[in-house]
Amino acid sequence: MKFLTDYTLVEFPGLGLRFDVYANLAEFTLFGNTVTIKFYGVIIAFGFILAVLFGGRMAYKWKMSIDKMLDVLIYGTIGGIVGARLYYVVFQWDMYKNDLLSIFKIWEGGLAIYGGLIGALAVAFFVCKKIDLNFYKLLDLAGMSFLIGQGIGRWGNYTNQEAFGTNTTLPWGMTSEKVSEYIVRNYDSLSAGGMTVDPNMPVHPTFLYESIWCLLGFVILYIVCRKFRKFDGQLILGYGIIYGLERTVVEGLRTDSLYIGSTNLRVSQLLSLALVIVCAVITIIKFVKIKKQAGQNTGGNGETENV
Repeated sequence: MKFLTDYTLVEFPGLGLRFDVYANLAEFTLFGNTVTIKFYGVIIAFGFILAVLFGGRMAYKWKMSIDKMLDVLIYGTIGGIVGARLYYVVFQWDMYKNDLLSIFKIWEGGLAIYGGLIGALAVAFFVCKKIDLNFYKLLDLAGMSFLIGQGIGRWGNYTNQEAFGTNTTLPWGMTSEKVSEYIVRNYDSLSAGGMTVDPNMPVHPTFLYESIWCLLGFVILYIVCRKFRKFDGQLILGYGIIYGLERTVVEGLRTDSLYIGSTNLRVSQLLSLALVIVCAVITIIKFVKIKKQAGQNTGGNGETENV
């Protein structure tokens, strides 16, 4: 195995900070092919492991079957990967329609987080039905775990110097050779999307915005879980509101959004706004219902009510 030493110099001019950022960790030969270990994958895996460990700990506290949880995790992970890829391919069909085999080359990039969430939750629903596991409790665990994984995983975008935003004069604006090259290479498509981006100016580190937002969101949901949780499904609704608000705001800054057809409408931004509205409405309805039924807590057995 050979450890790689190539790096990109990333600067935050307004803060006077400079970092050497490595995209690749090492490479080795497997069956005659060169395999590269990327920091992106390492960081995603680390976030995934922490999310799973937290979910497992909470499942133990809630007396949920760990074996059944593992079944959901395995199938849900597969569903998430498939969903993330299909979501991206659908909205970038021109890139794949003449080379269908490239759809399977996920190591070249092209995974959309909303597609992953949709795929994972859809598969989890059917698996929970099959093995008789409380789907709404599982969603509450997932909501908190998702925020851990996303908060850490976004740093993979930093190592790749991707998923950044438009120009900014804020002190934490970021710039690097990779950022400038991307802007120059995609200048025409960015302009067509209504964005004029100067490759010589700092950009919004949107990966950082989402990372901080998600980790703070996890803290909020954990506090709600410990002190204010009134019904099964409450935390996943909170996740939808917290994450949806973040993507609605931050997606508008990004330079790599997926668009609806030839319009300037960003898919994830519209989906995020819809998610916030739907989750907020359901949450309000549930609390109004709980208030009306004060003193009657699901037949008096002290258990939370399903959403």
